[in-house]
Amino acid sequence: GVFHIATPMDFESKDPENEMIKPTINGMLDILKSCVKAKVRRVVFTSSGGTVNVEATQKPVYDETCWSDLDFIRSVKMTGWMYFVSKILAEQAAWKYAAENNLDFISIIPPLVVGPFIMPSMPPSLITALSPITRTESHYTIIKQGQYVHLDDLCMSHIFLYENPKANGRYIASACAATIYDIAKMLREEYPEYNVPTKFKDYKEDMGQVQFSSKKLTDLGFEFKYGLKDMYTEAVETCRAKGLLPLSLEHHENGSA
Repeated sequence: GVFHIATPMDFESKDPENEMIKPTINGMLDILKSCVKAKVRRVVFTSSGGTVNVEATQKPVYDETCWSDLDFIRSVKMTGWMYFVSKILAEQAAWKYAAENNLDFISIIPPLVVGPFIMPSMPPSLITALSPITRTESHYTIIKQGQYVHLDDLCMSHIFLYENPKANGRYIASACAATIYDIAKMLREEYPEYNVPTKFKDYKEDMGQVQFSSKKLTDLGFEFKYGLKDMYTEAVETCRAKGLLPLSLEHHENGSA
């Protein structure tokens, strides 16, 4: 079997079509062609929550039948738009190729991945997840009504689906959902020294959560082990240990962002 887990992820790309989108699609197809040639029995692909719910109006719940609106993404060009486009087109190309070549293909759809990490710099997902601490306001839109999974749970879901003979199709691997206000409240309680904002001027405090349903995955017997607090505390502590976050921040004027 083969796990395809890597893809270009540069939100600051000056040429996204040639630096992110085309390489992601072509890389996917090259891997699948090699798998067919080598008679690989199963391919497990790490997709993205960005393939599911990026559209003008959010639904209360999303499942594996949902696809993001490509026209909306390309017109709005929100933070991370090129990544969303690359993952959507790559997965759709993969499903077409797998069907035409009788290849056992499974895609896992993670939301925002949060937790400890081994790389020396902050992963792009944590730049987004920790944006209330760093005040990276351009990323707030991603966690406005976000969904989350711990890195270890996501890794285990890959192994679980690879080994399960009944697995087929797409699987969402989301442990929980939270609004940016939920995240901010938790961070203020756990890390008051960061003076995380209490208000976010572009978002209403009473907006509802948007859920990603992992029912298809849990019905197969998979269990998530980590909650939101686990994800964030492990991420923050790893960042601190690597010198990627200060131990505290000065008071932020008006406590708002």
